[in-house]
Amino acid sequence: MHVNIVNTMSTQDVLREIAPLSEKDCFYVIERLKSEFNFPIHVHPEYELNFIENAKGAQRIVGDSIEKIDDLELVLITGENLEHAWINHHCQSASIREITVQFHPNLFKDNLINKNQFRSIKEMFEKAQKGVSFPREAIEKIRPLLMSLTLEKHGFYSVIKLMTILHELSLHFNARILSSSSFAGKVETFDSRRVKKVSEYIEKHFQEKITLTVIASLVNMSDISFSRFIKLRTGKCFSDYVIDIRIGHAIRMLVDSTHSIAEIAFLCGFNNLSNFNRIFKKRKNQTPKEFREQYRKKKVIV
Repeated sequence: MHVNIVNTMSTQDVLREIAPLSEKDCFYVIERLKSEFNFPIHVHPEYELNFIENAKGAQRIVGDSIEKIDDLELVLITGENLEHAWINHHCQSASIREITVQFHPNLFKDNLINKNQFRSIKEMFEKAQKGVSFPREAIEKIRPLLMSLTLEKHGFYSVIKLMTILHELSLHFNARILSSSSFAGKVETFDSRRVKKVSEYIEKHFQEKITLTVIASLVNMSDISFSRFIKLRTGKCFSDYVIDIRIGHAIRMLVDSTHSIAEIAFLCGFNNLSNFNRIFKKRKNQTPKEFREQYRKKKVIV
C-alpha cells in the first residue's frame, strides 16, 4: 500500500496522512505482517480502528498518552487532529500483525447515527475523540470478526461486519480514554450542568489562580458541599481536577511550542518550576524535559 504524507503543521514534524480512501468508499482495511513499527506520529481526518498483536513492549502514543502495550492491542481514534503512533520501544517480536480500518466520519450520517439503535456507537465515537483503548475481553470477542473482515470480498457484507464490530465494541463501557481533554482540544461533556459550568470556567481561566471558594460560589455551593460533589461526579478531588487540565495544556505547549519549560509552567498556572516538574513527573513518570525530547524524537520524518 502506498500512503501519501504531507506536512500541514507549524511544528514541522507532525504529519497528516492521506489515506487511500475515496469519497465513494465506505472504509478500507489493511493487514500488515511486519517486524517493526516505522511510521511516525501523524494525524488524519478519517476514523481509525487499529488492532495489533504480538508486539508486547511496543509503545503507543495517542495525544499526551504514552504507554507500553501488551500482546493484544485495540484502539479507536476519531479525533481529526489527535496525534498518534506506535513505536518499537522494547518490542522484540519479529512477527507483528497489524490490522487497520479507516472510515469516513460521515459514514453513518447524522440521520443514522442519531437513531436509538446507534446511540452506543455515537457515544463511543465521542469518547474516541481522545482515543480509546479496549480491554482484552472486548478484543478477543471481536477478533474473529476482524479477521474475517480482512478476507471479505463482498463490499456490502464487509460494511455489515464493520458495523457489527463497532456495535460490539460500543457495549464495552470500560474502554479506557487515553488522551486528556486539554491536550486533545476537547471540552469534557458531563450530564451535570454544574460540572459543565465548572469545567468551562477552568478551561478558560487555567492560567490564573483558581480557588475552591471561587468555584464553589460559581455553582452556589459551600466549599465542603462542592468538594464532595466534584469528587462524586468526576472521581477526582478539586485540586487534582484543576491540575489535570493544566497538565494537558502544558503538554500541548511542550509539543507544539518553543517556550522554555519554565515559561510553560508559568503560562499554565503553576506557581513555580519545581512544583510543576514534581507534579508532571508524578503523572507522566518522566520530567517535562524528558517528555518533550521523547515526543519530538518520535516525530522524525521517515
